[in-house]
Amino acid sequence: MKILANDGIAQAGQDMLEKVGYEVITTKVPQEDLEDYINKNNVDVILVRSATQVRAELIDACPSLKIIGRGGVGMDNIDVEYAREQGIHVINTPAASSHSVAELVFAHFFGMARFLYDANRNMPLEGESNFKGLKKTYAKGTELKGKTLGIIGFGRIGQEAAKIGVGLGMKVVAHDPYIDEKELNLDFFDGQQLRFTIKTVEKETVLKEADFLSLHVPAQEDYVIGQNEIEMMKDGAFLANAARGGVVDEVALAKALESHKLSAAALDVFEKEPKPEVQLLMNPLLSLSPHIGAATVEAQDRIGTELATQIINIFNEM
Repeated sequence: MKILANDGIAQAGQDMLEKVGYEVITTKVPQEDLEDYINKNNVDVILVRSATQVRAELIDACPSLKIIGRGGVGMDNIDVEYAREQGIHVINTPAASSHSVAELVFAHFFGMARFLYDANRNMPLEGESNFKGLKKTYAKGTELKGKTLGIIGFGRIGQEAAKIGVGLGMKVVAHDPYIDEKELNLDFFDGQQLRFTIKTVEKETVLKEADFLSLHVPAQEDYVIGQNEIEMMKDGAFLANAARGGVVDEVALAKALESHKLSAAALDVFEKEPKPEVQLLMNPLLSLSPHIGAATVEAQDRIGTELATQIINIFNEM
């Protein structure tokens, strides 16, 4: 069996696959060359993340494909239903990166609450000449403890964010049209657990109550957060989007930051990714990262081993 890990695979996953005799190819093949490469090399499995597209045209043109694997959660870069109609297995790793994404959200929240996104820009420029001035500028930070964490989309990642929020002493309000309530376990270093239940509420309630709002929704046609939703939010609230580009109206967001309706916002994903609008990149009230929610060593190891396990099981059953 030949497996093309076009967007890479962790060494742990590659080792598992090679141990059972599969050939793992880690060559990065450009999108326009994929059809030719897959057919010439008789590739059985293609593994992708968010960069490579696996659309119906590629599926039709590559009859050797038996499995399409997505390292991560969202599969909007794959024509999933069409592939399955052609008898191809489509797999992903929905749980592997949940905690990593949630931690990134809180990295942004902490950074925004204490102005680190701006201080890290200005300290190299003015730290020596204007130390006292910068100290005064950044002297009115806020704590997350005691604040309300709003979560829109209460799947695996949203639930991990809720656990972190509870651990920090935050109140959690969550909205998800498919979940009424969820019992969660907060695990401590010594084996103890805290079990608690979050009951979901209306989206408008989350918008109105959240001091810190985090989005964990799939890609969709309409904005989840547009001008109307921003107007419902608390004055001075913080917003983070580490879900998908296009779920936040970036024009409305920029206006909300300019008017100080929102204190600051964080974006890990962008509407025009991989070429975000320059106005966003230069906005001093935005905390920015380049779509790295799942990019931790631990998450990539889990993704690699989960994909490998699923592939091995599928071929064993064939």
